[in-house]
Formats: sequence, C-alpha cells, structure tokens
Amino acid sequence: MFRFVLSIARVATVVVCPIAAVAAADHSILDFGAEPGGETLCTAAIQQAIDHAAADGGGRVVVPAGVFKSGALTLKQGVELHLAEGAVLLGSTDLADYPKQVTRIEGHFEPWRPALVNAKDLQGVRITGPGTLDGNGKPFWTAFWQRRAENRKCTNLEVERPRLMFLENCRDVEIQGIHLKDSGFWNLHLYKCRDVTVEGITITAPHGDPPKIVGEGQPWDEVSIDRAPSSDGIDVDSCQNVTIRGCTISVGDDCIALKGTKGPLAMEDETSPPVENVTIVDCDLQSGHGVMTCGSEATIVRNVTVKNCRVGPGIPVVRLKLRPDTPQLYENITVDGIVADHAQALFDVKPWTQFFDLQGHEPPKSQVRNVTVRNVTGSFRSLGELRGNPGDEIEGVVLRDVEIQANNTRLRVDDSTAIRCENVLVNGKPLEL
Repeated sequence: MFRFVLSIARVATVVVCPIAAVAAADHSILDFGAEPGGETLCTAAIQQAIDHAAADGGGRVVVPAGVFKSGALTLKQGVELHLAEGAVLLGSTDLADYPKQVTRIEGHFEPWRPALVNAKDLQGVRITGPGTLDGNGKPFWTAFWQRRAENRKCTNLEVERPRLMFLENCRDVEIQGIHLKDSGFWNLHLYKCRDVTVEGITITAPHGDPPKIVGEGQPWDEVSIDRAPSSDGIDVDSCQNVTIRGCTISVGDDCIALKGTKGPLAMEDETSPPVENVTIVDCDLQSGHGVMTCGSEATIVRNVTVKNCRVGPGIPVVRLKLRPDTPQLYENITVDGIVADHAQALFDVKPWTQFFDLQGHEPPKSQVRNVTVRNVTGSFRSLGELRGNPGDEIEGVVLRDVEIQANNTRLRVDDSTAIRCENVLVNGKPLEL
C-alpha cells in the first residue's frame, strides 16, 4: 500500500508542476526593452523575455496594450505567451526577420521561413489573451500575386511567406482567446501535436476577388488586392486528439484543413502519422473554401466530428480532396448539427489534381468510408458531388434528418458510391438520387 501511495504522488507531481511553473510570474516585454508604436523591431527584446522566463523556471510573458513589431519568435518550455487587451504583435514585413530553417510545409520538410510565433518539442504550451497576432501580410500577398501574373502555374512555395503560428511536436497545447489576422500564409499550423485545445479564437483574412490578371507578364494594380492567398485558418497536420471549440473563422482558403503528406509512397512516410480524433464544435465559419477539408496533402484521416457549427455563404461543408497520385483513407467522419446560410455545397468530394505527380508509379487507390451528415438546416447553392478517381471507393455515406433549401437540387454521385438517405428534404421534397 505504501508503494502505491508513493506512485500516485509522483504522477501528481509530473502533472501539476508545469502548470504551477507557468503561473509563477509575469514578465512584461517592456521590462526587456520592447517599444510600442509598431516602428521599432522588438524581436530581440521579446525573445529575451521568453528566454529569461524559461531560465527563471517558467512564467507568463505578457505583451501589454500597444503595437509591437517583431520577426520570428520561439517559445520555450514552461513559458506562456499572453497578449493583453489592446495588445498587437505585428509581424515584420522583412523576410530577413524570419531566418530560413528546415521546417514542415505542405507535407514535407525544406528550408523555408518560420512563423511569427513558433514552438517545438514542448509540453504544456499556452498562448492566451484577448490581444492580436497581426501578420501584416499585404506585402507578401502582393509578391505572390505578382509571381502569379508572371506564371499562372506558380506553386504556393515559390513565394516565401511566413505563417502566424507553427507548433511542432508539442503536447498538451491550449490556444485561447486571441485574434489572428492578415497572415502572410497559413494562420495556425499544428504539426505532430497531441492533446490540443483551440478555443474562442478569431481568425480573419481578406477574401475578396484576387487581382485580375489579363495575361502572363502583364501589369496589374496591386492596390486592388483584397484577397490573402493560402490563408488557411487552422491546419491540423499529422496530429491526434485535437479540439477546436467556439472559434470564428473568415478567410480566403480552408477554414480548417486536415493534412498529412502526398505522393504514391505517402503511406510509408513516417513523418506523417494519421490525423486522428479531431472535434470541431460550436464554431462560426463565415468564409472559406471548406468547413473541414481533408487535403490538399493527406493520407489517413479518421475519427472526425464536426458538431453544432454555423456555415456562411460559399463554404462547402464536407470537402474531401482525392489526389490521383496519393493513397488516401478518410474514415469515420460525422457532421452533426449544421446551420447553413447560402453555403456552397453539402458535399465537395472529388479528385484534386493540382500539381499531382505519379513519379512513374501506377495510380494508387483511395477510400472514403463511414461518413454521416445529419441534422442539417438552412440554405445551399447546391448539394454538391460525391465522386472519386477511377478505382477509388466511397462507401457508408449516410444523410439523415436534413431539411434544407437549395438552388440546385442535384447531388452528383458516381454509380460506385454507396449512399443512404433517411428523412432528407430538399425544397420541401424528399431527395431523389
């Protein structure tokens, strides 16, 4: 019995100590020389505050009210980053302030720019507060659209653009309350993280029309830019046990994307474990290319629940990208309780052929199975489509208790797709496939 009590005490110590350390002390970035106003680069001062707090046994680094310009920052063990009311951590627009490093981007690793806020191999990560992370992204968007004007087939990675936050291989993560805006690229990128809660944050990026490009090499008016390219809200890359709760997202790309890697040998890539056990609940998705998108690079995604969310105009609810060059498995996906306001489609499940490369291999096969969509109300442009590449399997799709209005009442379904409808009304009439 005595040994048993000691064992419990030791476990309790492991769990409690990091949290107590984080609460130990506040460290204002002002005390380390950070200057408000948005003109002075404060990277060194803020990083010094983080390093000092870590060396002091942990604590909370506070960004007070005011605008503080910074380049790439790296969190340390036991240090919480807190953005107070009225605080703005403003990203520098000089790429030199984001020194290149080998980082995870679009399903692989290469020398690229870090994010404004970075964390790696940490436990108990806390990023909190009502303040704002402002990516100051327009110069990066301008550079991308300029390159697109020169070459319509340019890839996302041809023009380097910093993300707002990148967390790699972290455990016990809580991100709460902050506002992410105008990121140069993706907003929040989680890679190989476990036990993550993202709660009550707001993510915004302009999502108007891209600048009009008459032809390759033609001039265009950068002043007209009101769309942030590749402005994904939250990218869940090779992570497990992730909860996204009570968030508001309005961006020009996927609201929430579940990612892995790509290519004919993707299943053998040990750097991309399955995305598993993801819950998206009570979120307000106002603009984007998908409520929950699997892809553009993804292998195994399973056990995903989207519950009690509001979906705005132009957003597809279930978006599954099926690459012709990648073996993919998307399974056990439940969408329950959607209120739609002119959403784009109920389903956007189809081949995704952007920049695909079979690398000399035979086309692989993908599977979509056990997808349930239920308790959906509101209005849609169309019901969308459910189809894969030749040889792909789509089975176990269930539509249940759906009562919606739709401009286009057709659901495009391949003959090989297995779908069952139960109490599904479209414009007041039972859906006929």
